[in-house]
Amino acid sequence: MSDTILSVLVLAAIAMVIGAIAWWRRGMRKQAALMLVLAAVMVANVAIWLAPVDGAHAPASGALR
Repeated sequence: MSDTILSVLVLAAIAMVIGAIAWWRRGMRKQAALMLVLAAVMVANVAIWLAPVDGAHAPASGALR
């Protein structure tokens, strides 16, 4: 289950970057910048969940065990 959630977050971040590029080209600079910030936050959350801690496993690796 947690792998599915992380995969959806990564796919959503990619979609947000593509949407931000489209909005940037249309002149909607503020919305595009906010979408890029949101995508960066989503990627940071995935990185936090996947980063191992000294002497332990990554939080996502043992979430459902």
